[in-house]
Order: sequence, then structure tokens, then C-alpha cells
Amino acid sequence: MTALLTRIDTISRWIAYLAMALILCLIVSMFYEVVARYGFDQPTIWSYDVSYMLNGTIFLLGAGFTQAKNLHVRVDFLSVHMPVRTQHAVNLLFSLLILFPAISWITYRATIQAWKSFATGAVEVVSPWAPLVWPFEAGIALGLIGLTLQLAASIIRYGIGLSNPAAVPGPSEQEPH
Repeated sequence: MTALLTRIDTISRWIAYLAMALILCLIVSMFYEVVARYGFDQPTIWSYDVSYMLNGTIFLLGAGFTQAKNLHVRVDFLSVHMPVRTQHAVNLLFSLLILFPAISWITYRATIQAWKSFATGAVEVVSPWAPLVWPFEAGIALGLIGLTLQLAASIIRYGIGLSNPAAVPGPSEQEPH
């Protein structure tokens, strides 16, 4: 069981590495846009589309890793006063009955949408540049798949009592290794 959990954590870490690489792409593209616009008075037609697509993709690609490190925002002012076993039960029930089904359904729909966009060659219709949208939608689907896998790992950990639900990791634990 721990081998499966380790594999899921590794997948989340690699998806987070992809997000980090895309952050560099975002920085380079925005730097290019600023230089082109203000240095040469030649703004690009693609910078707005690239920025929102990369931002959305980066956000979701990091979701699974954030779940793995227990860094998502939580309202736990009541549960932190409960015994750890009760916290596990509450987290298990909430994750299993509400969070996992909802995220799984959203992941399924996002994956179907990305595939449809790829198969049809769909483009962004409100953009003068009209970029293909499937890379953006595939990035969102990949991030959601990573989050869904990590939620499954969290459910397993809550079920067998492997994690401390109230623990907040230190700064060295937040970065991928």
C-alpha cells in the first residue's frame, strides 16, 4: 500500500515540476511582451492568451502537490480540537463522500473536453490570435488528474491513519525534492 502512495506522491511531484517549468515559460513570454510593447512599440497578439492559459494550467498542475503537502486552505477551527482519530474519520468521510466524487466528475469532464478540443482542432474564438485550446485544456485535465490521484491517496492515508490531519509542514517540506 505504501508503494502505491509513494507512486502517487511521485506523480504529483513530477506534475509540480512541469508547473515550475511553465512558470519559466510565463516569465519569458511576459518579459518578451514588455520589451516588445514598451521597447519597440510592437505589442504581440499572443501575450494575453498565453498568460491566461499558462496561469490557469500552472494553478491546477500544482493542486495535487499542494494536496500531498497538506497545504490547501482549510477551515479546521473545530477539527483541530478533536482527537487525531476523529479528525481522520471526519476527513475521510468528507473526502470520500463530497470532495472525491466532485473532483472526479470535474476531472472526467475536463478530460473529455480536452480530448474533444484536440480531436476537432478547437481554437479560442474570442481571441484575434485564435490559438488552439487543447494544450490549455489538457494541462487543466492533467492537473485535475493529479489532484484526483492525490485525493485518493489522502483518503487511503486517512483510512489507515498514516497522516496527521492537523500538521502543517515546514518550509523545507513544501518544496519538491
